[in-house]
Amino acid sequence: MTDATPERLILSGARLIYGTGARAVTERAVVVEGGRIGAVIPEGRHPAGATVLRLDGLTLLPGLINCHVHLCLGAEADPVRALAEDAPATTAIKAVVRARQTVEAGVTTVRDLGGRDGVALAVRDAVRAGLIPGPRVLAAARGVCMTGGHGWRFGREADGPDDVRRAVREQLKAGADVIKLFATGGVMTPGVEPGSPQLTPEEIRAAIEEAKKAGRRTAAHAQAEAGIAACVDAGITTIEHGIFLTEAIASKMAREGIALVPTLVAPEAIIAGGIAAGIPEFAVRKSEAVRGRHVESFQLALRLGVPVAAGTDAGTPLNPHGSIVPELALMVKAGMAPLAAISAATSVAARVLGLEAEIGRIAPGLAADLVAVAGTPGEQIGALADVRLVLAGGRVVLDRLGAAR
Repeated sequence: MTDATPERLILSGARLIYGTGARAVTERAVVVEGGRIGAVIPEGRHPAGATVLRLDGLTLLPGLINCHVHLCLGAEADPVRALAEDAPATTAIKAVVRARQTVEAGVTTVRDLGGRDGVALAVRDAVRAGLIPGPRVLAAARGVCMTGGHGWRFGREADGPDDVRRAVREQLKAGADVIKLFATGGVMTPGVEPGSPQLTPEEIRAAIEEAKKAGRRTAAHAQAEAGIAACVDAGITTIEHGIFLTEAIASKMAREGIALVPTLVAPEAIIAGGIAAGIPEFAVRKSEAVRGRHVESFQLALRLGVPVAAGTDAGTPLNPHGSIVPELALMVKAGMAPLAAISAATSVAARVLGLEAEIGRIAPGLAADLVAVAGTPGEQIGALADVRLVLAGGRVVLDRLGAAR
């Protein structure tokens, strides 16, 4: 992390993407002071005494937001086994490294949806205290699942509404920012299937009620139709994966503002690596079985106006921490416009996380979480991978400007 960031910095010469879905604009400069965006001003009208940083030929946009990561998982072929074999201290050290990789890829906020030993909570607090470089972290502590259900190996197993309430309260006591539920089966747990509901509607409702009482938002691993429907009926904040969406469910999500975090890249990475890469056979088989339906559900959500927020499920097999671009590229390939995909990783994601007054747009008063990239990502989403400058809370955490400075 750079300690010599000027008190007042003018970012000048770049195309600006505000994060609202609008096209890039030129002839504007961004004033950064006190860790925040002070103003957006006409080019050339720079306040006296400010340091001007030229970004000619680059595109400046809000720091990107990844709504679904697992800092405790390392994208090995079998990351759950690797997690089980590592000592807790080793897991924590690796999570710190992953946090740095993430922010240096231009992702300045993440939502961690499950780990162990309070590691994500500790990373969150260390970043907030300025001890380590990393993105802003919202952490779920341990996800709540049924006994033997998807996620049981590092989740909090609970059965019945009362036990689920207790499990949610435990996560709140631990300091969770968001409550994660495993409502259905999934790919990465042996012996369960993505199309199988797990937590009951009564258990789901109890969990969401407890979270709402504490002012927390909720996220549900929900792949099966019945499980998605139960979560939507109970007022979940986000559906993760949403593989078996239906028109009726998607229509209700659109009406009520319940967001989909599709994580298209997670099964794609598993299929691309396959058994030859050492990925467990059951995970490959299930990923192959759901890939087509997964894309169809994403396209259905787009057609019906469901809010879509970007998330990668980073840490799952061959799905590393860092760049969110592989997920955005798959979203564009499936029919989303590049500018809409950028919004899914900026303003829409911020709204989904309840942080729209803090991040997600280039606007005066918001945190100076900013990334400059080469090229025109509003036309070619892959340009987001060529990161040249990253500011997190107004501090320069990555500077690859070189001679362009």
